[in-house]
Amino acid sequence: MIYEMRTYDIKPGSQAEVERRFGEAYEKRRRFSELAAFFHTEIGPLNQIIHIWPYADLAERDRIRAAAVADKTWPPDIKDFIVAMRSEIFIPCPFSPELKPGRYGPVFEMRTYTYPAGKLGLLMDNWERALPERTKMSPCLATWYSELGGLNRFMHLWPYATMNDRMDTRNRAVAAGNWPPSALAKKEGRDAVAYLAQENKIVMPSSFSPVQ
Repeated sequence: MIYEMRTYDIKPGSQAEVERRFGEAYEKRRRFSELAAFFHTEIGPLNQIIHIWPYADLAERDRIRAAAVADKTWPPDIKDFIVAMRSEIFIPCPFSPELKPGRYGPVFEMRTYTYPAGKLGLLMDNWERALPERTKMSPCLATWYSELGGLNRFMHLWPYATMNDRMDTRNRAVAAGNWPPSALAKKEGRDAVAYLAQENKIVMPSSFSPVQ
């Protein structure tokens, strides 16, 4: 399983129209494959839409995308609103939940860390050890690492009922002494990963997103 995350910067004031056109086109595009999720940014880099597509592998991605374009109903007519486009292919960590349709949010925190080359194994080991206690406080929807696009990137996605819920949960997790994973690693005498960069976005789902 792979996930393609496509992030588009769009012109200010265009979000509603972009989502309307995208949603209308998606009703025909979904005959070829379903979205995993569609978000727009609320806090962090503004005027972004993020659509996430699951595929069995790159070959399936290429086949489905070619078929959708040949059908002449895709892509959606939003090119006049797009400022920049980025695409990344992510692979789920062995311990990552499958990103399934459902109601989880409506507030989602998308955190992306850049780790030093060669440290993915250590990162995943630390996260796999720390997640069980952390997810007793709130669920984690995804832990993925990049394969194509921006390299050495680790993305994790967390749903919350409100922003206050997010803050309260994070404070309780840190106070327990086992979070973030680096805290648990240091407590147990293991090495921690020193990230090179960290990004954070608060995103909200569109009306047609399978993840709400």
